[in-house]
Amino acid sequence: MRKYLNIFDFKQKVDYKTEILSGLTVALALVPEAIAFALIPGFSPLTGLYAAFVLALVTSILGGRPGMISGATGAVAVIFIGLILELKNTFPGIEPETILHYVFATVIIAGVLQVIAGFLRLGKFIRLVPHPVMFGFVNGLAIIIFMAQFPNFYQKGTDELLTGASMYTMLGLTFLTMLIIWGVPKLTKAIPSSLLAIVVVSAIVIGFNVDTLTVADTMKEGQTIQGGFPPLSIPNIPFTLETLKIIFPFSLIVAVVGLTESLLTLNIIDEITETRGSGNKECVAQGTANILSGFLSGMGGCAMIGQSLINTSSGARARLSGITAAVMLLVFIMFGSSLIERLPMAALVGLMFMVAIGTFEWASFKTFRKMPNSDVIVMVLVTLITAVTHNLAVAVLFGVVISALAYSWENAKRIRARKYVDEQGIKHYEIYGPLFFASTTLFNEKFDVQNDPEEVIIDFRESRVVDMSGIEALNKLTERYAKAGKKIHLKHLSKDCILLLENANDIIDVNVLEDPTYKVAVDKV
Repeated sequence: MRKYLNIFDFKQKVDYKTEILSGLTVALALVPEAIAFALIPGFSPLTGLYAAFVLALVTSILGGRPGMISGATGAVAVIFIGLILELKNTFPGIEPETILHYVFATVIIAGVLQVIAGFLRLGKFIRLVPHPVMFGFVNGLAIIIFMAQFPNFYQKGTDELLTGASMYTMLGLTFLTMLIIWGVPKLTKAIPSSLLAIVVVSAIVIGFNVDTLTVADTMKEGQTIQGGFPPLSIPNIPFTLETLKIIFPFSLIVAVVGLTESLLTLNIIDEITETRGSGNKECVAQGTANILSGFLSGMGGCAMIGQSLINTSSGARARLSGITAAVMLLVFIMFGSSLIERLPMAALVGLMFMVAIGTFEWASFKTFRKMPNSDVIVMVLVTLITAVTHNLAVAVLFGVVISALAYSWENAKRIRARKYVDEQGIKHYEIYGPLFFASTTLFNEKFDVQNDPEEVIIDFRESRVVDMSGIEALNKLTERYAKAGKKIHLKHLSKDCILLLENANDIIDVNVLEDPTYKVAVDKV
């Protein structure tokens, strides 16, 4: 039953049954996740569910990565805690309803920033994230997903673990779910094992009236997931500079965190499916989805690696699965809330445990002895920062900075000079390695200005002047030789190096720039 779905997938082959069943599985897994993330900053479950619906639908249609699922996420939810504290400090006694309007405005502005990032083609900068950072990011997320399930083993409303029959029932149903997800694919792939596991475990619990934690038990007293179509919510806040000063920093953080997690998730799904998505297109889609989420009573969000992995592991590869997930989520909200609230959390916990196990890069352990020590350190640190702080943007930024510093340090040590004196008594320095901010000290140490002959040639055939620090190093060196009354030539500079030096001429006085062989540049003295 394979056909072409030209409207959404541009002649990509689509297995309708797999896409629809996978989307249904994702929708079931989205419900408790969206509720949990909405409760982090104290919002109602519907705020998270509406965001999940809008994000999943819009990004599935417009996004740059078919098969990737977006929705309300913990990474974005925790940002609103800081916003709420800021609002309460600025406006004592502010009403919860007013706080929500500020949240919606924050999400809308974040969406605008993400759309701008997409149009400016900033998505390509995700290429700067090194592989060890990717490993750390994925492993940290796997730990987060795994640890996030443990509150479901507590007694309702307390921090005490379940005991006796309640604990055994929860553990048994959880392991049964995991066993079905692991074992069914070995027998048949006609139906997604995740969906089958949820259906079987739910049938056991509902059919035999088993006393165990359900979706309804995860919500506060009186709360429900029952609702209608997401209502229009134009933020009712003062449109002033003071308001912008409050919400813009949080909008910027939401935009950065959302794009970071989305683009990294896109790369991970690319590797799994052996296809390539569009980062810039995803930026625009995420921004559009967040703008609409803010106007439709949602708390915003970004790509969800857990649900995306559920989707791809079920065989989904097209946009139809995400669209199905979004539509089914809305159906649950509008018509199926009473049934969904009866779903056992053990089934969903088992599903997320398997997602965590599948997400973790177990192969990263095998690379410990093969990778440079700096890469191992970066991977471990990013994993720990992600798992402990849940701040994915900070963890990735930290990893990129450490990786860049390690790379700079290694390249700085590579600069060296081969020295000899020719038959005319001219001393030659043949430079190897890049001349940039980290290598300037070692570069200067290569020269013996006082004992060198009257004429010196520095050959850059195997080197490049990379940045302003390199230009400054050349300027200092020519000054040292000039003070000693000696002539210096810079030879075999590449065209980009010459242009760099010429552009800096008004800032830094490069005393001598001469190539005695090729006459690429003339003496500036």
